[in-house]
Amino acid sequence: MGLPPRVVSVLKYGEMIILDAEALGEGGIGEDYAKHIAPALRRRGLTPAEVGEEFGPDDDSYRVISQGRTYLIFAPETDTSGFESWGNATFAIFDIVNRQLEGLPYRFYAFDNGNGLYGMFMTKEIYAEFVGSMKRKIEWPYIPEPEPPWYGQAHD
Repeated sequence: MGLPPRVVSVLKYGEMIILDAEALGEGGIGEDYAKHIAPALRRRGLTPAEVGEEFGPDDDSYRVISQGRTYLIFAPETDTSGFESWGNATFAIFDIVNRQLEGLPYRFYAFDNGNGLYGMFMTKEIYAEFVGSMKRKIEWPYIPEPEPPWYGQAHD
């Protein structure tokens, strides 16, 4: 079926930010934010929020702090599946960015998950056109949420 020409022409695939939820969940949020997301925010005229990281003794926990909020990414007593840190990290990094975009016409949407995770800035209108052109819900971009197991990703 493919995407409608208008959607293809306005999606900026060269501006996709490639992320890896596993790497994010293992202590990579600060680095990826500084290296990939902060420059994208600056290109949009924003001053990126600061992102701090806290690692527990012996690296047994991982927290991210930004804009007065603390995100628990990993703690051995809470991550029983081994994959919850991936979802927690995905939620955290997208929430940090989208909180900075409040009042603006676009959001930072996630595509896919896990090792294939990436993000793209889109308006709500382009999002609606994109979603309307995709048959499988799992292919829809989404705003991550903190609830496992799908963390906001639509699924069939």
